[in-house]
This record gives sequence, C-alpha cells and structure tokens, in this order.
Amino acid sequence: MRVAGIGCRKGVEVGEVLAAVEACRAYFPDGVEGWPVRPGKEPFGASSLRGITPTPHPSPQGGGEVEAPRLDALATAAFKADEPGIVAAAEALGLSLIPVPHDDLKRASAGCLTRSGASLAATGVASVSEAAALAAAGEGSQLLGPRIATGNVTCAIAQGKDQA
Repeated sequence: MRVAGIGCRKGVEVGEVLAAVEACRAYFPDGVEGWPVRPGKEPFGASSLRGITPTPHPSPQGGGEVEAPRLDALATAAFKADEPGIVAAAEALGLSLIPVPHDDLKRASAGCLTRSGASLAATGVASVSEAAALAAAGEGSQLLGPRIATGNVTCAIAQGKDQA
C-alpha cells in the first residue's frame, strides 16, 4: 500500500493539498531505492526541498523518466481528518482518507526523516505528514523521502513492505 500523508495549517484549500500531493509524487521516483541522496550525506532535508519546482527523476537504468508513484490512500492525523481541504482532496483524487490516531502518529514518529520544531511543539510528533504516511502504510513501511512543503501543506509518501 502506498499512502500520501498530509500535514497542514487550519483552513487550507483543496488546491493547496492537491498541489502538495502532486509535488511530492513528481519529486520522488516510484520506489524507495531511488530517492534522492546527496553523495556522502543524509537524504535531503525538508528545508532543502521548500520552494523547489519538482521534476521527474531519470530512471536509474537509463531510458527515460520514472513514473510518479501511484497512491492507494491519503492519511492525516485524526484531529485533521475533518479539514475540508483534505477531505475534498481525497475525494478529488478518488482515494480514501485514513485518519491516524495520535498514539499511532507518535509511534510512527521514530521513523520520520524530518524533525520539525513547530510540529513537535504543537503535536508531539516530528512530522505529521511523514508519521501519518508511515502509520497508514502499515508496519515495516518506508518513506520514499522526506516530506515536501508547499505553502501551508506538507506531504510525504510511504510504501508498505508489500511494495518494497
């Protein structure tokens, strides 16, 4: 199962959520093995991705671009699950919306690649979007990369171990 986790400020518009999902899908190739890593360094941090214009990655085998990852569901913190922009985005994409309970977010937080001080202060979770994606994708899931921030929305994609 491949899940896009969403974090946002209150009152975001559906277009903002859809833009974040599409930016994340465009930035990360279809599979954990290929996500961008700077040689000799940790994977890109969220701050280095803020404001980028995503482009598809070339295939590691050559011969074209890697398709953006398909999604099976959107997920967010249970306390955000009634946010109209998120609900409308899930409907527009034809995906179910998985509300992730706070305890599950906290457990999944250990697997987050991003550590947001604002998110930790507000929710006790390193990254709501990353933790929601990981928790909803199931035990043993992995992030395709760190969250992408576009405006007031963050998005991260995780794939379940059945996809790896």
